Amino acid sequence: MHPDPLYIVCAVIAVIISGLAKGGFAGIGALAMPVMALGVDPVRGAAIMLPILILQDAVGVWAFRKSWDGGILRVMLPGATIGIALGWLFAARVSEIAVLGALGVISVLFGLQRLWIERGGAVVLPSSSPGWVGFLFGIASGFTSQLAHAGSPPFQMWVLPKKLPRDMLVGTTAMAFAAMNWMKVPAYAALGEFTRTNLIATAMLVPVAVLSTFAGVRLVRRVDAARFYTLIYVLMILLGMKLIADATLA
Repeated sequence: MHPDPLYIVCAVIAVIISGLAKGGFAGIGALAMPVMALGVDPVRGAAIMLPILILQDAVGVWAFRKSWDGGILRVMLPGATIGIALGWLFAARVSEIAVLGALGVISVLFGLQRLWIERGGAVVLPSSSPGWVGFLFGIASGFTSQLAHAGSPPFQMWVLPKKLPRDMLVGTTAMAFAAMNWMKVPAYAALGEFTRTNLIATAMLVPVAVLSTFAGVRLVRRVDAARFYTLIYVLMILLGMKLIADATLA
């Protein structure tokens, strides 16, 4: 098990963040892994989080099972498969410190991108961009998802310009990341991270995951979203910078 108090605090906070994201605070879920990485090595932390994400995905898939765009999934998921494989190769071939640094870079870039969008900026792609563009964004989404469970920025950059109806956008996103998370299972198994210790750690966090998901559903209607998101993305950038510094100085 993980008796380290720092791990326990970081893991609980990370799962709460993930639950809030699944419960309606879309976009904040990528903060979970930088927080988790403060208490445990990033590959192990991602493996502990993965079954929880799959459990949370099931709710979204069921809720939006009739509202999703199969064309987008047919274009992006093959690319995501390649990206996940590349992420697995990266994690398997380099040191824990390199993975920590990569997680830090992803966190900083994600936070900056989200802050820019929150302030009216956007990466504009034509709504009719060809399928190979979506395939490339699928690769990027799979890679960042494998390393940091942070595949949404590349996914959104290609999908949002299509201006799907709200439920179809949410449903397509839920289906895409549910599929990606299941694709990551063999990769983490190959890395040897589904150990008895890690699975027990996951099981202990499941109640927190369930409660925080329902809390997200309730709180999303009551919280000042603009300030909340700004705080989350600033924290993500700061945590990413810390992870980069830790990797550089190690």
